[in-house]
Amino acid sequence: MLTPAELVGLIAAVAKGDQAAFERLYAATRAKLFGVVLRILRRQDLAEEVIQEAYVKIWNSAGQFNPALSSPITWMASIARNRAIDVVRKRTELSLEDEPAAMEAAADTPDPLARREMTEELKRLLECIGRLEPDRQKLVLLAYYNGWSREQLAAKFETPVNTVKTWLRRSMIDIRECLGL
Repeated sequence: MLTPAELVGLIAAVAKGDQAAFERLYAATRAKLFGVVLRILRRQDLAEEVIQEAYVKIWNSAGQFNPALSSPITWMASIARNRAIDVVRKRTELSLEDEPAAMEAAADTPDPLARREMTEELKRLLECIGRLEPDRQKLVLLAYYNGWSREQLAAKFETPVNTVKTWLRRSMIDIRECLGL
């Protein structure tokens, strides 16, 4: 597995059209992203299709990646996860709240392989999220892990969209401070 700094370098090279860097990025991250997508879709054929689309988007969007905002794997996983959630939405024509399998992509306890892959960076992030109030923890995870829109969050928390935006912004500031960023 490559370090986050190496992944940042590869994404920067991909942004310049470097196909060899893209191949290395793909080889280093495919298993992780495929796992995220497969967990949401629960069908290998759909997951393979979504992964292909996600990497096309990664190739086309590499110039927009900002390492100050997220780690490379978080950025790529969010692209893949959001595409998988779009597929679930189109297939079921239901809201995300009516499709619990898509929303429960994160189990309460990670499987042994996921636990082994948990980095120190992720442990620190989870610790900082754990310091937030329970409602803010849920809000942050639904927004950034499950990909809920601010409108969906406003409906779920029965609060105006602008309030949700404020809560998310303040929560992210608290998390950044906790991480020392």
